[in-house]
Amino acid sequence: MRLRDELPVDHRLATVYRYGAGLCGAILLLFGCLGFADELSPFDTDGTRIAGLSTNGLLSLISVVFGLLLIGGAVVGGNIASTLNMAVGTLFLLSGFVHIFILDRPANILDFGMTNVLFTFVMGLLILTFGMYGRVSGRLPHDNPYWRRRHPREAARERLAARRRQHAQALLAGAPRAAAAAPVDGPRA
Repeated sequence: MRLRDELPVDHRLATVYRYGAGLCGAILLLFGCLGFADELSPFDTDGTRIAGLSTNGLLSLISVVFGLLLIGGAVVGGNIASTLNMAVGTLFLLSGFVHIFILDRPANILDFGMTNVLFTFVMGLLILTFGMYGRVSGRLPHDNPYWRRRHPREAARERLAARRRQHAQALLAGAPRAAAAAPVDGPRA
């Protein structure tokens, strides 16, 4: 089983994935560009703040790279945007956990503060939510392609029942026309 076999193609959920990736990518790109505009030193850990977050040149570069990656995913859209959102969101959450443990230590080369950790958690959850939207739930609607892929027998029964209903409706719609088209010879005895 391959991942691409599990994902629907051209579904209306692709719009959610695309807009989510674009929005989060634009926020990260803006933050990174503000850091570059301030001409920060790459490994400076003196607490320079931009938009309420401590930053340095390396963090600005990472923000620009991930922002462009998410915007690229938004341009491509569909399953790629969804999978990319889930991967980047997971990386952000992991980064938040790692940076909690290295705050105020020499290993904190990105100059993270507690506000950065909180921002990373919030942004990671937001990106991850956009990536998982419509894919992970206990109550997916039956027209959802992920539900159909996970429940193939039930989906096949529902498709068969829908075809039978359509066929019955077509017969009912065609029956009055067939009776009206039949020649009338008079009353039968």
